[in-house]
Amino acid sequence: MTENPLMSRVGDVVALLARVVVGVVFIAHGWPKMSDLDGTAQGFASMGIPFPQFAALLGASIEVGAGLALIVGFALPLAGILLAFMMAGAYFFAHVGDPLVGGFEFVLVLGAVALALGFTGGRLSVDRLMPWGRPRRRTPEPVPAS
Repeated sequence: MTENPLMSRVGDVVALLARVVVGVVFIAHGWPKMSDLDGTAQGFASMGIPFPQFAALLGASIEVGAGLALIVGFALPLAGILLAFMMAGAYFFAHVGDPLVGGFEFVLVLGAVALALGFTGGRLSVDRLMPWGRPRRRTPEPVPAS
């Protein structure tokens, strides 16, 4: 089955739009944490998160940094994995026992979408300009002499 070039381009634009939207949401949640690391650490401590000062810095840095990486499309698999782990942590420390609706659906959706976009984020990304994102040209195998 051949790939429809128009649908491929539309898919890349939609993936970019999704990366921007989800990245902005992560940055919007991480920026206040980054702006008040002491308050974030106190909140983390009250939830029983180990090493709350370090966790506050790490969590805020991941949400802002990986959110930005998601937007521009840099190191997408790593960004997706980090954000999904952040959402797993948010579930285990803040939402265990909550109902799906009105409880943990937001962190579930954000984690799953970040992970999916990390691995299928489209061709409109900085990663495509990097050596690891360029399509590899296959060199023909030498044919043995008979």
